[in-house]
Amino acid sequence: MKIVVLAGGTSTERDVSLVTGSMIYKALKEKGHELVLLDLYLGYEGEITDIFAQDRDWSENIGSISENDPDIGEIKAMRQGNPECAIGPNVIAICFQADIVFLALHGQNGEDGKIQAMFDLLDIKYTGTDYLSSALAMDKAISKALFTKYGIPTPKGITVNKDETQILDAWNIYPCMVKVNCGGSSVGVYLADSREQLKDALEKAFLLENRVIIEQYIDGREFSVGVMDGRALPIIEIAPKVGFYDYKNKYQAGSAVETCPAELDGNVTKAMQSCAETVYRSLRLKAYARMDFRMDNNFNFYCLEANTLPGMTPTSLLPQEAAAEGVNFVDLCQQIVDISMKKYA
Repeated sequence: MKIVVLAGGTSTERDVSLVTGSMIYKALKEKGHELVLLDLYLGYEGEITDIFAQDRDWSENIGSISENDPDIGEIKAMRQGNPECAIGPNVIAICFQADIVFLALHGQNGEDGKIQAMFDLLDIKYTGTDYLSSALAMDKAISKALFTKYGIPTPKGITVNKDETQILDAWNIYPCMVKVNCGGSSVGVYLADSREQLKDALEKAFLLENRVIIEQYIDGREFSVGVMDGRALPIIEIAPKVGFYDYKNKYQAGSAVETCPAELDGNVTKAMQSCAETVYRSLRLKAYARMDFRMDNNFNFYCLEANTLPGMTPTSLLPQEAAAEGVNFVDLCQQIVDISMKKYA
């Protein structure tokens, strides 16, 4: 097959996306596919005729994930033409030549459904779920509303707009989490133990988005459950060595201890996996996704969110869960392609 791996972009999760794309590209190369790894934002300036036949390593300039968020201003300065356009030169034309586009994007213009909607209109096949379910899962306020509707346990929380901070007078649950409404990879996520810390966290979050979630902090253990084609994978437990599972602890090797399968009572395991499958259905997800949970000391677990394009980096969770079932990374990437193609049968 001819496959474009689409990564990069201009979201705060750009670095994660590029490393994800690089790993997927190398894995599918092993399966004998013809591949091109493209940066959604920077695109490709060269000749695109027979681009899949070019003898080159498209991943050779991909670096590692830094501890800090990428400087989007520096990225935009690298491109000629209209820097505000999310789609780089020749991206659409190259995707038209592919049998399917493997979406390795994260965050804005990746997981929010915009690229998926554009590809649907252009009749370009892509991996993962569709535009509507992507948008539902990306918006934490909408996700929490659907969780409540379908009886899915989720932490107590409120949505705050930038010009409505007077609502804080009604919030009295500490510690609490502050999260940007449409973020990912724990970018724009802050822990607050007091009202003063909450105000400081909100100021930081509002620099990134105008809509923010304040949520009850669940003191306990953290888990994640991948779902492939509607079926839950083994549960993985994540235990950061310091602090909570923030951006650094997610992507810097050695920052967290990850155990898969998680050491849980059999009944708890089945209940959490069943809940992950219910989340998958409630958000109308397709192909694959990953659900994040926290569990308190009384074994009550709560779904935090769904990730429609889970990371596929050296420290990512979904590949570890698949490996627990005997599926290596190369075969996992192939399975995602095969499951995604079923959407178009």
